[in-house]
Amino acid sequence: MKRQTAVILGLLCMFLGKVLPPAGGLTPAGMQVLGIFAGVLIMWLTIAIHWPSLLGIAMLATVPGLSLNKLLAVSVGNSTFSFLLFTFMCTYALSKTPFVKRCAIGFICSRIARKGSWWFLISYCASVLIIGMFMSPVVLFVIYLPILDAICEELQLRNEDSLTNSLVLGQLICAEMSCGMTPIAHVFPIMALGFYSAATGKSIAYGDYMLFAVPVGLICFAALMLIFRFVLKPDMSKVANLDFDALEKTIPPMEKYEKMVLSICVAVVIMWIVPGFLKSSFPGIYQFFKNQGTAFPPLVGASLLCLLTLEGKPLLDFKEAVSKGVDWGSIIMAAGTLALGAAMTNKTVGITAWISQTIAPLLQSASAATMVLFIIAWASIQTNVSSNMVTVTVVTAIAIPLCNATNGAINTAVVCALIGMIASYAYATPPAHPAVALAIGSEKTTTGQVLKLGITMMIIAVLVTVAVGYPLGVAVLG
Repeated sequence: MKRQTAVILGLLCMFLGKVLPPAGGLTPAGMQVLGIFAGVLIMWLTIAIHWPSLLGIAMLATVPGLSLNKLLAVSVGNSTFSFLLFTFMCTYALSKTPFVKRCAIGFICSRIARKGSWWFLISYCASVLIIGMFMSPVVLFVIYLPILDAICEELQLRNEDSLTNSLVLGQLICAEMSCGMTPIAHVFPIMALGFYSAATGKSIAYGDYMLFAVPVGLICFAALMLIFRFVLKPDMSKVANLDFDALEKTIPPMEKYEKMVLSICVAVVIMWIVPGFLKSSFPGIYQFFKNQGTAFPPLVGASLLCLLTLEGKPLLDFKEAVSKGVDWGSIIMAAGTLALGAAMTNKTVGITAWISQTIAPLLQSASAATMVLFIIAWASIQTNVSSNMVTVTVVTAIAIPLCNATNGAINTAVVCALIGMIASYAYATPPAHPAVALAIGSEKTTTGQVLKLGITMMIIAVLVTVAVGYPLGVAVLG
């Protein structure tokens, strides 16, 4: 009955989006896309993440101005789809070695984690936050997934256990927050800073950005830990009873197969991270990897794993990798969200133009404080239901002229930087970011659990950004 009700409601939303007259200047195509988005979202929240995504792509093909070929090009043909596929293959090869278990046990048995069960949870989430400041959130989340699996195995945690849910939620939210704390290897802050520079001819230094973005991230991280401690209250008993010394003795010595697989995976990570630091010293290398995109390193890694052999066997069996190592449900959902994001930003559909024309006049007479709050809240809400890049593009396009029109009452540079930061805090719904689909696809959490904590953290992030981030930014940038 639950499934049938959800299907009926989802299809009804899609039907109403098609037949109802557009509201407030929205185009018929835009109305239909919003109806499809609402219908798919209902099914994501209540039924599954895979086939509703395929249904969404099929329904989008009926929208005037869109076509299935174009939708497939921006979804299944998108580099994100390939990136996830190749990365899953690399991480599957690594998961077949004791390395993941070695890392998990080493982390579990660290001095900080030994201080208490709650220190274990805090240190796990903090490690994601710190590493994520210099790494793509999708890359980070994918790398951490097998480590999380190993931790759950060592602690004998089931997918439905509260601690398992807290670990994957902490991993998801911290990976996204870390993306907004620095512009290093992070697209959305860099886009916002670039839009500001193009509009004003002025630039914002990365160091200055971090002086107010990092404190916002740290405060939000502290709030997340307090929510785990006093609201969600996961059962930490299994951590408290863990025999750390006995667990450390189970780590086997590293053999040749593990060393070979690990070397290739480390090379993949290096190709993700290092080129970003070579922009000035080795611009040719930087430009090469930038042009290839994030899917290139795992493609090279997967190819080498299938090519190289040890004792007559390839390091990675291709058929085994794609059948056992690839989470196809998460990849299909990522494709669906990419298609929805492309449809919502299509000029023919007209949703972004409708947003600009509807909201801009309403803000012209608002106070400076209200405008800052509205802009940050708008960016936060939009990034959690659609594309991060779309959010940065649309919100900054409207915010820059509005802020400039206040004659200094609102600091345009700070607002643009904070838009790039808050656009990275995307963790409430599956369309927000591919990492959300991966978290739900891991079956260690549900769409509803992600939505509840995501909305809570979204509200906290908006309040902290306005109350702390904006004043700090003004003090730093002047």
